[in-house]
Amino acid sequence: MEGKAAVRAKVLIADPDRPKRYRLAHSVPSLREAILGALCWGFAMALSAWLALWLRENDATFHLKSVLGLYAWGGIVAWPLSLFAARCLSQNRPAETRFSAFFLCLAAGTIGTTAFLFALDYRTFYAQWHAMTGTRTWLFQFAFTSLAAFYQFLVLGVRLYLPLGAVALVATSLLLARSDARQRR
Repeated sequence: MEGKAAVRAKVLIADPDRPKRYRLAHSVPSLREAILGALCWGFAMALSAWLALWLRENDATFHLKSVLGLYAWGGIVAWPLSLFAARCLSQNRPAETRFSAFFLCLAAGTIGTTAFLFALDYRTFYAQWHAMTGTRTWLFQFAFTSLAAFYQFLVLGVRLYLPLGAVALVATSLLLARSDARQRR
């Protein structure tokens, strides 16, 4: 008879004969999970931004709805992408690895997606002073304006995820790591 540790080791090791499409197919979140999770995650990110502004006594700003909308849409768009990526990375792995994958993918996905949406808005504003579309000058202006927007978001925008966003990230990662283990067995 094999011990529990030997059986657990066999379960956790990915089958090398299993095709990659199997791994990808089992990583796709269900429609219900994607929609409900995205709405909850987007709400949590908007709430995090509002709380951070409120704690800094900046919640009465003129652009509060725009800021909260940006963070909400960043969370909504990031959720299904991050969930898929984390499940791809953590399939048939121990709970600690699943937690790390969910934590990393949700953090990077949410920040990256929100920064991308910010860069699109930033680029739209500055487009009126840029050269004609398709020229070499326009390409440089587009690239450097987008990079400047990403940098500006990383410097100024990421702090709006603290303190509530960090708590939501840890709690959600724990919940997903535990529930993913039950669903996959």
